[in-house]
Amino acid sequence: MSRIERVVVAIPARDEEKRLPAALAAVHAASGMCSLPVTVVVTADACTDATAEVASAAGALVVRSTAGRVGAARAAAIRAGLDAAATDPELVWIANTDADSVVPVDWLAVHLEFAERGVALLRGAVHPDPRELAADALRRWLSLNPQTEAHDHVHGANLGLTAGAYLAAGGFRDVPLQEDVELVLAVQEDGRLTASTARAPVVTSARTVGRLEGGFATYLREQVLRPAAL
Repeated sequence: MSRIERVVVAIPARDEEKRLPAALAAVHAASGMCSLPVTVVVTADACTDATAEVASAAGALVVRSTAGRVGAARAAAIRAGLDAAATDPELVWIANTDADSVVPVDWLAVHLEFAERGVALLRGAVHPDPRELAADALRRWLSLNPQTEAHDHVHGANLGLTAGAYLAAGGFRDVPLQEDVELVLAVQEDGRLTASTARAPVVTSARTVGRLEGGFATYLREQVLRPAAL
């Protein structure tokens, strides 16, 4: 059984002053459905806009980074969150999402439900924002990403785990891509209990030009939009 006593929400952000308010408002609403203390941390990573100021005004703990890599940004947010929690890592649940994403109101409640079952890492689901994606492209997305409880997808925008599992696995690596996949594999290799769910999916940006080639935006452009247009 889980003994979780605190939650840290970690959000990497790079020049996201326009999308970040919606992301933080959604996390705030989800926190209201959670009976535990929640610390929200935003890493303003290599930003040239007012991302840090927007996060601070919304009440988030802000970490500034010049790394320009999402692995380092996620790790920085978690490190600051755990320092603020100042408690046994086994008592802390880390919920990861992104600055261009909107979590549902039951997001943290669902994560903690799995934690109560003894799950050390939870792979959540994401949906591209239907306001930014044509109907045929959305149908193709769903065909490629069936919304089942036993899915094997890994999304940094909806990934939760105990701080104990995170630290034992070595945390997020300082890499520009696939930091989430590498962390999940490390936790599995450590023998911890993992699970997946299609409940409480996170709505994420459907933009097709991302910070780096090879990420979610590239996947949408190459695997979803182009085939749907044929």
